[in-house]
Amino acid sequence: MTLRSRQQHSFPDNGADEGSSLTGPRAPRSRLRRRVALIGLVMLLAFSATTARVFVWPSLPPLPDHVDAIIELAGPGDRDAVTIALARKNLAPLVIQSTLPGDATSDTCLAPIAHTTIRCFTPVPATTRGEARYIGERGAAEHWRSVIIVTTPDHAWRARLRVERCFPGQVYVATSPLPKADWLRQIAYQWAATVKAELLQRDC
Repeated sequence: MTLRSRQQHSFPDNGADEGSSLTGPRAPRSRLRRRVALIGLVMLLAFSATTARVFVWPSLPPLPDHVDAIIELAGPGDRDAVTIALARKNLAPLVIQSTLPGDATSDTCLAPIAHTTIRCFTPVPATTRGEARYIGERGAAEHWRSVIIVTTPDHAWRARLRVERCFPGQVYVATSPLPKADWLRQIAYQWAATVKAELLQRDC
């Protein structure tokens, strides 16, 4: 009896090789895209957190019971209301309002407040830097040791930075709500102005 062996013929599986040849070059590109996307997400989160911390909810020290002057900086929002409320609490004997060219209609910019001297000025240049220089000059001339500046939250951090470069005393900040319609424009503006203040204009 003759036994015949069944021979199994194997054929090369080209599928795996073809798959490897197709996916091989794509894998590094896919990993690179994921890494780029992850880095972009981290940068976006960091940018958003910094924006919120500096311009939306700035960290500000509590206001003291008394300062030498309250200075209302020029800009959007109902800053008059905050300034008047602070003055009526007798936090300072002097209130000064910054006005841009054409804003002031008289030497007294705010309505009279009992036991409070009210002044106004137009900064030169008509910027936060000009306001800070005025505060530094008047503070030195009148021997101020502390001031409260009134502005909006988006401007608070940069305003304090500018004033502290010109005025050696304590600087406190009170904020007035920024109108919702102004937030997008102001955030972009404050980022640009802050970068300028940190990199290009580091003196008073």
